Amino acid sequence: MTDDSLPSSIRATAREWAGLVLLALPMMALATDLTVLFFALPTISADLAPSATQSLWITHVYGFLIAGFLVTAGRVADRVGPRRVLLMGSAAFAGLSVMAAFSTSAEMLIAARAALGIAGASLMPSLFSLLRTMFQEETQRRTAIAIMFSTFTVGGAVGPLLGGVLLESFLWGSVFLINVPPIVLLLLGGLKLLPERTERNRSRIDMLSVALSVAGMLAIIFGFQELAVLQETGDGVAWPYLLSIGLGAGVMTLFVLRQRRLAEPLFDLALLRSRGVAVSLGVLLMMGVSVTGMFYLFTQHLQWVGGLSPLHGAFWTLPYIGLNIVGAMLAPRAAQRFSAGAVTLFGLLVAAGGACGLALTTGLGSSVAAMAVGIAVVGLGQGAAGALIVDLIISSAPEEKTGSAASAQEIGGELGSALGIAAGGVVALLAYQVGMADVDVPGAPRSVVETARHSVHEGVSAAQHLTVGGGQLLEQVRDAFSLGQVVYAGLGAAVLMTSAILLLVSRRARRGSVTEAAAPSDSR
Repeated sequence: MTDDSLPSSIRATAREWAGLVLLALPMMALATDLTVLFFALPTISADLAPSATQSLWITHVYGFLIAGFLVTAGRVADRVGPRRVLLMGSAAFAGLSVMAAFSTSAEMLIAARAALGIAGASLMPSLFSLLRTMFQEETQRRTAIAIMFSTFTVGGAVGPLLGGVLLESFLWGSVFLINVPPIVLLLLGGLKLLPERTERNRSRIDMLSVALSVAGMLAIIFGFQELAVLQETGDGVAWPYLLSIGLGAGVMTLFVLRQRRLAEPLFDLALLRSRGVAVSLGVLLMMGVSVTGMFYLFTQHLQWVGGLSPLHGAFWTLPYIGLNIVGAMLAPRAAQRFSAGAVTLFGLLVAAGGACGLALTTGLGSSVAAMAVGIAVVGLGQGAAGALIVDLIISSAPEEKTGSAASAQEIGGELGSALGIAAGGVVALLAYQVGMADVDVPGAPRSVVETARHSVHEGVSAAQHLTVGGGQLLEQVRDAFSLGQVVYAGLGAAVLMTSAILLLVSRRARRGSVTEAAAPSDSR
């Protein structure tokens, strides 16, 4: 059946597409708030004088709390209705943005950012749950999800640029106030344009499960992100963060065991019994680990090896962002012609090819432009595969449990991204230390060279302070850091290929099951 022949009661009308525009507003705000502080933090530090630890919490607590409350937020949306949760969460988000903008101390700003994270967690599952209700026709739903997928990409990308522009003319609080007008538009139009879902999961919410899910996710995400900061700065020890990850995994194990025993679980594990959903979540996690780690190291390479400023470096990420959006937007129509599974598989293979290209161009010492092409091809494949994987997860769940399915999808993405950044930092550091093991700079003090072997930060600092051999040491530091990007891009390609194989095997297994079920039974 073609799109034109679908009943009008199924196909979305202008009202639903106008509602999609409204839904894009909080998605953009969420993504922007994750990255907008990149350039604003020095100005905030000059005004509020936070300690080094407080500066880290100002930057990261927002993402921590989003990840920690996703399971609970999805379940609440299924119980009381996604539109109600979305509008209430959006109102809180706008008010807390004002609080953050006018914070008078580091502690107040940390508290506001933490509360913003909780409010933000309530938005994502509700958004995707409403998409399921508004867009029932398959291609239209996939297109709507691709638009939201692209909106999040754009929001995260423009955050640093927007922050930099605002700080040229306004106080640092402006980076938070920019989210208030779009949220107000959502609140004004939401009741008219957004439908409330009639299906409900009215079983009670188990508060111990809430505590376990929040504590476990917070510990895991905190451990991974702080490990990434540690690898980047080279300052501190890793064991507390490894312990945090281990404890978080233990708490999440307890959470899963409790869900299996409860008659009314916070998260219905039956959602994961579908092979398609389970495989899709696994592919989403693997894609996050590989692509996020590569993109993270690429941004670091632009600064440490390319010598670019953060703002100049941000422009070299635009090809990745642009092709990521192109991939996401082309995927729904391509899936209509070739099948969603085939397009997802093709996207993973394209991303793997881009990763190989990134490894090759970096290893050969090619220009920044050549490496930007490689990471952009990765973005093209990720955009096509990611949009369809999200759709499969959302559409496979019963409608009254769409919020929980959306929260599982978001957790897979959050964990993949956190693990990718941490793994990228660890691999880059190990490769750097291997690359610097035999470095010898004639005329340079041995102690300086030894210090340079610890991390790229110390290596660049040591080279800049050398009067003899500084240029040679800096070149070797850059080569050693480039080795890390080459190794991780190769690993990323392998992970993407593995996820493609996993998807292919799963598709063939499902086809076999369908064929077997459809075969006539032997009556003899």
